[in-house]
This record gives sequence, structure tokens and C-alpha cells, in this order.
Amino acid sequence: MQITLIRGDITGQKVDAVVNAANSSLLGGGGVDGAIHRRGGPAILEDCRRLRASHYGGGLPTGQAVATTAGELPATWVIHTVGPVYSAGEDRSALLASCYRESLRVAAELGVRTIAFPAVSAGIYGWPMNDAARIAVGTVRATPSRVEEARFVLFTAEAFAAFELALAS
Repeated sequence: MQITLIRGDITGQKVDAVVNAANSSLLGGGGVDGAIHRRGGPAILEDCRRLRASHYGGGLPTGQAVATTAGELPATWVIHTVGPVYSAGEDRSALLASCYRESLRVAAELGVRTIAFPAVSAGIYGWPMNDAARIAVGTVRATPSRVEEARFVLFTAEAFAAFELALAS
């Protein structure tokens, strides 16, 4: 799998699937989650509500992933994953790695060839950017997949630099 980095807005990526750093409610929020719901339109929220009404009444568990339509985004699918909130006192890195593995598993089930990831948990969930990048790149590299391109789409210069460093390691 080819891993690429782009500085920009994930909602504009023309890929098969965009990964959403969702909250467990699946009903939208701030950051990447809010941007995806706003640009993708009401179809994404409708799919998320159906998931909440059927399989995920208590919300999507941390580290898991599930797909919906991409609505008006230039992608076919949105793969929602719930990252862990960073804790200096508890190692939650396995949960963060699971977000990437589970997103790639869902992508494989959908026949996705190109996928765009944000820096899961590195925004309001407080994960230190360099560590988030190391876990993200390392996990995607180590996960067998039929996905041809995994693209990390990073909104800030700090995020891009951290992922560039992780990719070079």
C-alpha cells in the first residue's frame, strides 16, 4: 500500500472512503467530524441515525469503525471511527491503533482502493501529535490490506510535519 501525505481539508478528497474521527454518538460534533457532516449533508446523519437505532444504540465503541454513505462528499463512503481521549496516566495506544486497523478492515469489506485518514484523536481528544503520527503510520504500514493508497490528510503544518517525520522513520 502506498502511503501519502497531504496538507489540506479531508472533506475535499476524491477517494473511495474518507475516515471520520467521530464521537461515539455518530451524530456529528466538532473538528473533522463536524466538517464531514456539514459538507456531506443530511444523508450521512440519516445513515448514522439508522446505525444508532439498530446496531449501535449505546454508540460506537472506541477503537471500532463503521461505514455510511458519503452524501455530498467527493468520496463514496465515510468510515466513522472513535478514537480514544489521550491520558498521560493510562496507555490507550492500542485503542488508537485499532481505529486505523478497523477502518482498513471496513474498507476491505467495501472494496475500497483509496482511503483518506485524518489524525485521529490528535485534535480535541488531546493526543500528542508526534505520538499520534507514529501510531497512525506504523499501524497502517503493518496492516495487510487490499487498499492501494492510504492518504493522511492533515489540516495544520504541525500535523503535516509530525506525519512526515513518522513516514520517514
